[in-house]
Amino acid sequence: MELLFAVLGGLLVGALAHVVLPWRASRGVLVGPVVGGVASAVLWESLTWAGWPYDGGWIWAAALLGAAVAAVVVEWVLGARRRSADDAYYERVRTNGA
Repeated sequence: MELLFAVLGGLLVGALAHVVLPWRASRGVLVGPVVGGVASAVLWESLTWAGWPYDGGWIWAAALLGAAVAAVVVEWVLGARRRSADDAYYERVRTNGA
């Protein structure tokens, strides 16, 4: 049951990262929530296998903070790469088409 709540928290953190970061229009709407949910699930399971207790606060902090970091990094990199690729394309079209 706790895994479900950890994944839900990761989904919410990823959705928040999508809204807060720039280049929102150049990324998919579900990229942040999916990355956050998957990261929190993987972190939660690996930490429980490592012996961290379910009712401890550190497992929640690590899973949600890790999900937030993963979502922010993926969304930032995707947004920046898309912006630079679009700028290069528009420059190429402008110089070749004129």
